[in-house]
Amino acid sequence: MDGIAGRRPLLIWAVHLSVAALVLLWTIPTFGLLVSSFRDGDQLSVSGWWTALTPTERNIVYRAPAAEAQVEQAGQWVISGNVFEGQAAGEITKFGFSSKAPTAFDAGQSAELTKGRTLSVMANGDYRIASSEEMKGKRGARIFFTSIDPPRFTLENYRNVMFSEGIGRSFINTLTVTIPATIIPILIAAFAAYALAWMKFPGRSLLLAVVVGLLVVPLQMSLIPLLRLYTDVGIGKSYVGVWLAHTGFGLPLAIYLLRNYIKGLPKEIIESAKVDGASDFDIFRKIVLPLSFPALASFAIFQFLWVWNDLLIATVFLGNNEEQLVMTARLRELLGSRGGNWEILTASAFVSIAVPLLVFFSLQRYLVRGLLAGSVK
Repeated sequence: MDGIAGRRPLLIWAVHLSVAALVLLWTIPTFGLLVSSFRDGDQLSVSGWWTALTPTERNIVYRAPAAEAQVEQAGQWVISGNVFEGQAAGEITKFGFSSKAPTAFDAGQSAELTKGRTLSVMANGDYRIASSEEMKGKRGARIFFTSIDPPRFTLENYRNVMFSEGIGRSFINTLTVTIPATIIPILIAAFAAYALAWMKFPGRSLLLAVVVGLLVVPLQMSLIPLLRLYTDVGIGKSYVGVWLAHTGFGLPLAIYLLRNYIKGLPKEIIESAKVDGASDFDIFRKIVLPLSFPALASFAIFQFLWVWNDLLIATVFLGNNEEQLVMTARLRELLGSRGGNWEILTASAFVSIAVPLLVFFSLQRYLVRGLLAGSVK
């Protein structure tokens, strides 16, 4: 017994460390996404979130104005300006005028260009191209430089997402899709689960096997046939079509989860109600449904998260109509044609999860409440 008792603390520590490791695996990426959502877009594109509090090194190419911008100063023709024009300023450490040697010179030095011209770039970004003769050409010289930028954080990413054109309409559209697509399958699945759990009728086991089998059918296989069917009956590209699609795809899991939960309810409660003359509908409405709130809340969370974050089904059954565009489709458009706006992507992620988090924390208490406590003596 001493040996067993002596091993228990070690086992407990192993469990605690495993849980802590799993929490870190889930928390670190989310924390990194949060940090990235507040970072400057230029810094985010060249460095990871873990460098957010340290200076960032960037290699930038600047095109100086053409010869028409030159002015005469003290007998020389000069083109001057600042390489950080239109950008956040940093500190320049190196510069060059060729892609083969972009860091050939230190900031403040003077570089010899062709045709007797000279180039100098200061640490603050000021540059000066000077020539003893009037410069010609329709294209300006390229200036390569390395900039050390201090950490920069901004709320501009969230402003671009939250106040972009059409985002409010897309938010309403997403709620219009998500709320019915969550409630409808729960209502249908609750009735079906009770029937499969407590009502005896021919083919019940076969029907349950069919429901379980539908869990492994890829929903992508049915998108085109369903869309053609909806178009033929006149509900294609409409909210009714997307509601029915989400209901059909969510019903197998809902019925399976609720049936297992309702089947595990104390048999004595159901039998006592039947002895007292209660019908199956009365038992379902007054006994089973209140006791099944934890299972109903669990599926409601899963279904709501699935529908809210869905892009594929909404695109197929609603299309890209501006009046019916959902949040995920709207945020996809904000990323640009090449999807390179990482600052928009990170901010969009947290904007889109605000409502699902609210739903999760609102229903979480039903997952842990002991509704069966005291129901059976």
